[in-house]
Amino acid sequence: MDLQTKLENKTAKIGVVGLGYVGLPLAVEFADKGFHVIGIDNNEEKTNLLNNGKNYIEDVQDEKLKNAVDKGFFTATTSYRDVPELDAIYICVPTPFTKNKEPDVSFIIAASEGIAAGLRKDHLIILKSTTFPDTTEGVVQPILEKTGLKVGTDFYLAFSPERIDPGNKKFTTENTPVVVGGVTKKCTELACAVNQQIITKVVPVSSPKVAEMEKLLENIFRSVNIALANEMARLCDRMGGIDIWEVVDAAATKPFGYMPFYPGPGIGGHCILIDPYYLSWKAREFDFHTQFIELAAETNENMPFYVLGLIRRALGNVGVPFHKAKILILGVAFKKDIDDMRESPALKIMEFLRQRGAEHIFYNDPYIPQIRFNGSQLQSVELSAKQLSDADVVVITADHSAYDANFIVENAKAVVDTRNLTKNVKTNREKITKLGSGTRF
Repeated sequence: MDLQTKLENKTAKIGVVGLGYVGLPLAVEFADKGFHVIGIDNNEEKTNLLNNGKNYIEDVQDEKLKNAVDKGFFTATTSYRDVPELDAIYICVPTPFTKNKEPDVSFIIAASEGIAAGLRKDHLIILKSTTFPDTTEGVVQPILEKTGLKVGTDFYLAFSPERIDPGNKKFTTENTPVVVGGVTKKCTELACAVNQQIITKVVPVSSPKVAEMEKLLENIFRSVNIALANEMARLCDRMGGIDIWEVVDAAATKPFGYMPFYPGPGIGGHCILIDPYYLSWKAREFDFHTQFIELAAETNENMPFYVLGLIRRALGNVGVPFHKAKILILGVAFKKDIDDMRESPALKIMEFLRQRGAEHIFYNDPYIPQIRFNGSQLQSVELSAKQLSDADVVVITADHSAYDANFIVENAKAVVDTRNLTKNVKTNREKITKLGSGTRF
């Protein structure tokens, strides 16, 4: 029975390697549609939780996961032993970079080797991990073809980049269009057919390289525009009397030719911070230097240092030496209303504070009860009037909906606002040092 027929009668078995923010929602969506899914992850703690119907990803509905497990549609394992039973296998593993800003595709290589050990005729492999152009054909394909099987003839291979936006309730796995580029026409057709089982709109492109580059363009577009907003924010502070947040909102009233992007304490999450360096690394292979892209990435990476300056200024206003200050960080997630800390600028700010002698650093985050910091576990403190008033400066690094700006400003001695959470606060505004507010230093 061919894959197309198996998809139509829902007898196709789906594999997902990597059960994180990308892989788990994908696996649960397939299981919810009646497909048998096997998730593979090298973290035994995660697989045990999942097999007991316990969820750890906010974007996955607890009930959906539990139903999938209880009905036998989803199981998780740390082993690749079930690969021969699968029909379509997604690779959704991390793609970090090294300290030297070079791509680390070791997780992709490990997943490909695990799959290769059980590769059989008619398998479909779909890489989803964000990466540089030619990873699918230059890294994954050779590993799979070492088995003696040939792509496009014996097995099928495609790249279909993830488009997960953590915490987004409007655009989910099901209704966010995806791009698919196969090594051959048949690869593209089959990869589209599989994705169409759970995704409303699937967009085929001519090759994996186009799909890989498309993903980088998406995220670099955001990186560049955020960098512009960050640089404008710093200029507004330098010039004085101009609030960047008001400027952006005013510009956003134009119905064409403009899209609003806002400044912040730095860029977090997996993709936007990392992708510019993936592309710049690959570009060097062709004697091409991505100056514009790298400058934007550098601008964004410098924002946590800039926030340090705002904190020093706020402490100066209340007359407390930096090394003696009690500093309360509000929000260690990388953005609003999620529990994802990957590359969070708040963590970088906390580390920079510690390196520069700040000894009393606390945090609150309603989504993250504890973090690993300075070699030990740090617990989220209660956001009470006393906790706020005891702090010498309160630094808002994530504008969670649970945060009451009026309550924070009323009880704090000084507030550094990097997210414009305090925009509607009417009283005690002299306590606020806001990023991009146009207040002269």
